[in-house]
Amino acid sequence: MKRQPYVAGYFYPDQPEILKRTIESFILDRAEKTEAIGVVSPHAGYEYSGPVAGAVYSSVIIPETVIILAPAHHHISSLFALYDSGTWVTPLGEVAVENRLAELIIGETQLISRDQEAHRKEHSIEVQIPFLQYLQKNLSIVPIVVSHEADYDHLAELGKALARAVTGFRGKVLLVASTDMSHYVNQRVAEELDYKAISFIQKLDPQGLYEVVSSYGISMCGFQPTTALLVAAKSLGAKEGKLIKYQTSGDRTGDYRQVVGYAGLVIS
Repeated sequence: MKRQPYVAGYFYPDQPEILKRTIESFILDRAEKTEAIGVVSPHAGYEYSGPVAGAVYSSVIIPETVIILAPAHHHISSLFALYDSGTWVTPLGEVAVENRLAELIIGETQLISRDQEAHRKEHSIEVQIPFLQYLQKNLSIVPIVVSHEADYDHLAELGKALARAVTGFRGKVLLVASTDMSHYVNQRVAEELDYKAISFIQKLDPQGLYEVVSSYGISMCGFQPTTALLVAAKSLGAKEGKLIKYQTSGDRTGDYRQVVGYAGLVIS
């Protein structure tokens, strides 16, 4: 089964050459690349969050296999919805789902469901893929959408299951958490709240991140996928979270009254 693009021509260009040039404009050719366990990357329209996504992906070596964890922006029937087979189509071509790793993940926890329908109209994974395709020609992915109903214990179980599956896979795997930060607050509030959340990602503190977002009402849409990523990364030996770039939509538009925040971090 082929998962067709849903936001091509809206969040990012739908013409291959224009999309390629757009991505190239955000890639930092001279960036020092590290071998990372995970990254946190935004998922807004490229016009707004492209510089942050480009900076974070430029700073890591992209392996052939990538697990992408992303929030559901609409109701889904699964707690964790895994797209388990077939391909994803973008203007840059098709990307295969890494079926063997998907099966390993499914075997590690009963909380994950095979649910391709949950992905059909969700943009938060789709917008990551062209960047990954551009930097890794032999890319395969495991896409997982996370319900907003997942609590910390659910996320911890998911993270530990991912770590066990990655270990059993015996190949290099990058974990990606797809998230934007604060939504529709002024620049000062966005920076204040976002850096609270970022500090816990830097400290590799998944429970701290979950609690600070919940207690302060930070509108970080992908804090749950990021929490699961941190649990998995720590189990896989991560020691450091490094902020690569932070900016807001106001830095792109000049309007700082109501902004969305974007952060790119590397977990290694």
